[in-house]
Amino acid sequence: MYTDFHDNYFFEITPELSSDTSFIPIMSGCDNFCSYCAVPYTRGREKSRPVSKIIAEVKIALKKRRKKILLLGQNVNSYKYGFAKLLKKIDNIPGDFEFNFISSNPHDMTDEIVSTFSKLKKWPRELHLAMQSGNDEILKRMNRKYTSGQFLKLVQALKSYIPDLMITTDIIVGFPGETKKQFEDTVKICKKIGFSKAYVSQYSPRPGTVAAKLKDDIPADEKKKRWKILNNLINQ
Repeated sequence: MYTDFHDNYFFEITPELSSDTSFIPIMSGCDNFCSYCAVPYTRGREKSRPVSKIIAEVKIALKKRRKKILLLGQNVNSYKYGFAKLLKKIDNIPGDFEFNFISSNPHDMTDEIVSTFSKLKKWPRELHLAMQSGNDEILKRMNRKYTSGQFLKLVQALKSYIPDLMITTDIIVGFPGETKKQFEDTVKICKKIGFSKAYVSQYSPRPGTVAAKLKDDIPADEKKKRWKILNNLINQ
């Protein structure tokens, strides 16, 4: 069973460091309840760490000569104490380093966050923004709280602020009930946006999720075919 102790323990773990990157959690859990995702059930509702603790860990990492900081959260845009505020504070820390973050939910990408991106000096102009599908009916079934049109409008706004922005994404193919026409909608929007990279996954049910109650009716060979189309389009 999920408890507050779980989060408190998780937040007090010293972040592991690679040769040049420090991974720093800024929050835990999720409030979005996407129908295919088990995170709200396994990690609980969103809990954010205080700004002061995050800044302190960034400074410790920099003292250890880390050159990259990666902020972690299931949905960093909904960081309780203000994601834009946190980004500006990290950007103003002296030192030769860069920082980025994962993951961003399009639903919570505010105008303030978008405009803040363009002012950051130590952010490498690379944004991971999970689309999941380019069809509105599938997005609704996934319980993603935006339409394909809203996602496209957000991307256009981001690129108007940051013309050289590189956007990567997540896409699920073969979600229950996804027709060939609905999949083609995803292909079309991918062509319009021009993602620099996509992490394409073939749908598989996660026990305990809402989507697991739906009939997994797309044959495995069709899922693989759709995966190949998007992978060839975006990643090659």
